[in-house]
Amino acid sequence: MLSKFLITAAVILGAFFVIRQRHGQSEIKSPPTNVEQKPLINEKQDSKDTLAADMRVGAYIFLVLMVGLGATLYYLDWKDDHVVLTINLHRDNASAPVSYEVYKYQLEARSFTTIDGRSIAVASNERMEIIGLDN
Repeated sequence: MLSKFLITAAVILGAFFVIRQRHGQSEIKSPPTNVEQKPLINEKQDSKDTLAADMRVGAYIFLVLMVGLGATLYYLDWKDDHVVLTINLHRDNASAPVSYEVYKYQLEARSFTTIDGRSIAVASNERMEIIGLDN
């Protein structure tokens, strides 16, 4: 999951620098004029500049919202995966169940890995009770 986030961030940064470079080159290509020109007031150009500035601000706001939303969802998913569950295994021949503590993301259908790293496979004659798992 972290690799997906890093790849997405790299693509966004790459696109940002490409657009920034193209914008800088278009300003450099305009030939400098030595002749002094009278400034012309062009309302159409002003409205285009205003629209471009508004679009740029909108794009930055959208980018911040998307990155913030992605980071929030990643954190909430990570937090949900690291909930500690208690698993009780009831065996046919044992009077008391055996208890294990497990992270939620390490719980599978018929096996799990405990917090201390032990891998447990549940046999067909054992009953598994999961405590702390919300619907």
